Amino acid sequence: MTTGTTATYSARVGASGLFGVVGEGELVVHANAFLATVTQRGFSPRTVRAYAHDLVVFFRWLATTPYQLADVGERGLLEYVGVQRQEEAQPRSINRRLSSCKLLIRFVSGKEPERTSSAAHFRGPGRDKNLGLHSLRPQRRVALRVKVPRTLIEPLTRKQVRQFIRGLRRYRELAIVYLMLLCGLRSLEVLLLECADVSLDDLRLRVRGKGGKERAMPIPEMLRRLLGRYLDLERPEASTTQGLFVVLKGPHRGQPMTSAGLRSLFRYRRRDDELSNANAHRFRHTFGADMARAGVRLPILQAMMGHSQAETTLQYINLAMTDIAAEYRRASKVIQRRYRSDL
Repeated sequence: MTTGTTATYSARVGASGLFGVVGEGELVVHANAFLATVTQRGFSPRTVRAYAHDLVVFFRWLATTPYQLADVGERGLLEYVGVQRQEEAQPRSINRRLSSCKLLIRFVSGKEPERTSSAAHFRGPGRDKNLGLHSLRPQRRVALRVKVPRTLIEPLTRKQVRQFIRGLRRYRELAIVYLMLLCGLRSLEVLLLECADVSLDDLRLRVRGKGGKERAMPIPEMLRRLLGRYLDLERPEASTTQGLFVVLKGPHRGQPMTSAGLRSLFRYRRRDDELSNANAHRFRHTFGADMARAGVRLPILQAMMGHSQAETTLQYINLAMTDIAAEYRRASKVIQRRYRSDL
């Protein structure tokens, strides 16, 4: 297996109908065999596509190095991380690409990338962090990853939500926004909804989340009315798709709503400076923050949002600066009265 600076790679749907890596050489053969395997294992098309794009980025870097796939090892992956950081890739994107690379290497060679004895990855036994009296057992070696900065969730304000909703004119748009705002759905989960997933009589919604995991959500009364009016008044009767949300006008009327169509719903309204951060996922963030403020317990909130890891849900418990400021002002008034000076 050789590499060269003239190697070109891309990711797209191939003649077989599967998403794969396009190019020449043994790397492409290995990549497409790997992608076919994860497809057969039931991974979602979006996950397969993400793997393909990650491997394309990796192969383009690999073509500029003397490395072969089998001997990249952690030292080579560290060099790859350095290039990614120079190109200002986000830490989460770098970690995802590293994971894709290591999965491919393990698929081809049958073993993990060769590890190096770098002090940067050494973690000794140490002692407990409270008193330092008790030795701790040696921990497993830390995986090669880029540190992801901890960021606070900044939900939309009440004023922003009201202003955004006032600009909506169709029941379809209102229903989509309220599915995110009152039920915490992701954009893809909204697009994957089918008519059979909505039970207006039982006020129950079936949601298909990441990794094919399903969850049930209650439908609030406001959303029930909007969905009912959309189905009765706007959704074309001639539509043959089972998808809940469809195109309402033009030559594609009655066909499933696309990701681009959903993004445009938010993009046009973000031209307003006060709504510049009002993207689809921000409404989901607002749902999580509102539920945390209302005192919903962590396991319940995790189930409602479809998170596989509790750490992801904890971001909504870590309050944004606006919440901290409001609580501080409330408590500060009480404290100031307690220590009020007579001067």
